[in-house]
Amino acid sequence: MSDTFSTPQLPARGILQPLGDEDRDILSGYGEFRPVQPGQHLIEEGMNQTGLYFVISGKLHATAIRGGHKVLLGAVETGETVGEINLFDPSAASATVTAVEFSQVWLIDSKSLEAYINEYPRAAAWLLIGVAKTIAHRLRSVNEKIANFHVG
Repeated sequence: MSDTFSTPQLPARGILQPLGDEDRDILSGYGEFRPVQPGQHLIEEGMNQTGLYFVISGKLHATAIRGGHKVLLGAVETGETVGEINLFDPSAASATVTAVEFSQVWLIDSKSLEAYINEYPRAAAWLLIGVAKTIAHRLRSVNEKIANFHVG
């Protein structure tokens, strides 16, 4: 039986896919790994939100209160992120993100990201491209939903 402690690692998935093993290992030191228990809120709607969460494992649900009703915005699964916008423009969270099963996430705040960008600009560029693609994909999805709502 081994006495070595296993440190979580950032997988080559989602926005981290273009980064090499060493780049992901270095990046992991700029953030923190967090376990999230079922039913636990990772982010709460209306609360100050300043970081990006990367889902290492598990499943979470993003919900929002609209017209007094809880609305499921979508599932957040392994390799996906939440909090991208507030990483660059800190503000109140627009949704609540709750674990629906045990999950492991990694969090980086804007100051830590800035330090990573300054020290590792090449790898950080790939990370930021991944974040930008995520934001663009979500914006296109919202635009499509708005367009479909107005057509129907």
